[in-house]
Amino acid sequence: MLQVQDAMYPVNKPLTENMPMVEAVGLIIDSGYIGLPVVDKDMHVVGFLSEHDCLPHLITDSYHCDSHIQVSDIMRDDPLTVSLGKSVVDLAQQMGLNKPKVYAVVDDGKLVGIITRSMVMRELNNSLRHCKVVA
Repeated sequence: MLQVQDAMYPVNKPLTENMPMVEAVGLIIDSGYIGLPVVDKDMHVVGFLSEHDCLPHLITDSYHCDSHIQVSDIMRDDPLTVSLGKSVVDLAQQMGLNKPKVYAVVDDGKLVGIITRSMVMRELNNSLRHCKVVA
């Protein structure tokens, strides 16, 4: 059975609540993802910040050349997480129900990685190519 741990990527630089928005946006852009999880000092996932969350503030702040916004001011505080052992097929079905495209992967409540819809698709497609049983 394919599991999330087989398809996820580690998050090397997660966002923190007290991080300035401009720094967080740089990390999101550098990551290549549409958003990143936000963690507390113990690496527990406390939020999620996406490009969509940042864009309106970037417009205003770049116009005024001033920003005092921190991640905690604009992050979503109801992030979706998924465990390492969850089935990739189950997650794919969940993602098909208009859920977010990016999930924080947690182990014992702490961030260990990220999984996206494209990662799930890649894993399922590789499985199909090699005729592996995925369920």
